[in-house]
Amino acid sequence: MLWPLVGIFVSSFVVGLSGALMPGPVLTVTIAETTRRGFWAGPLIVLGHGIIEFALFVALVLGLGAFLENDLVFGIVGVGGAIVLMGMGAGMLWGTKTATLKLELSEGERSRPVIAGLLTSISNPYFIIWWATIGLSFIATSQRLGIMGLGSFYSGHIMSDVVWYFAVAWAVTMGKRIMNDHVYRWIIGLCGGFLVLLGVYFGYSGLDKLLKTLL
Repeated sequence: MLWPLVGIFVSSFVVGLSGALMPGPVLTVTIAETTRRGFWAGPLIVLGHGIIEFALFVALVLGLGAFLENDLVFGIVGVGGAIVLMGMGAGMLWGTKTATLKLELSEGERSRPVIAGLLTSISNPYFIIWWATIGLSFIATSQRLGIMGLGSFYSGHIMSDVVWYFAVAWAVTMGKRIMNDHVYRWIIGLCGGFLVLLGVYFGYSGLDKLLKTLL
């Protein structure tokens, strides 16, 4: 029982980190607000991001938990998640040459850190797509191990946000080139490769369930 839970936690952490690493509203506002307000702006932005993520996670579990027990649904979700994972992974690998942490903050994004984290998450279409595909695939898998499986998934996912955004806030505050573009691109490349491999695994599991259900 322990190792499957560890596997879910580690996989959730790496996949969540892959999403957190990609340039977007939350990363942008974290860098900008940390520069303006100091280190603790980063954790406060993560708090706002985590609030909306937890609400969405609970809604998915409560509304779809029993539904996901169906092998046909599990298979469809698994295949759909695999396609998105492999697409994301390929996109990350393709973009390693141009990825940069040098993002600019628009005037509309200048707000209180917690609210900024919440609003930038909601306004990002990628955020909803991630939970509707990859997140749903993970919930379907972890659901089979009960509450501990779901806990392993969510704790691994939220830890990826905490580790990354805390690191960004700390690096910006220290004013050192610890997290420069070269290091950033290597991290994206490694995570992109992991996403492709995990997509293959999800696709295999999903197809296996579909074939057993339909044949």
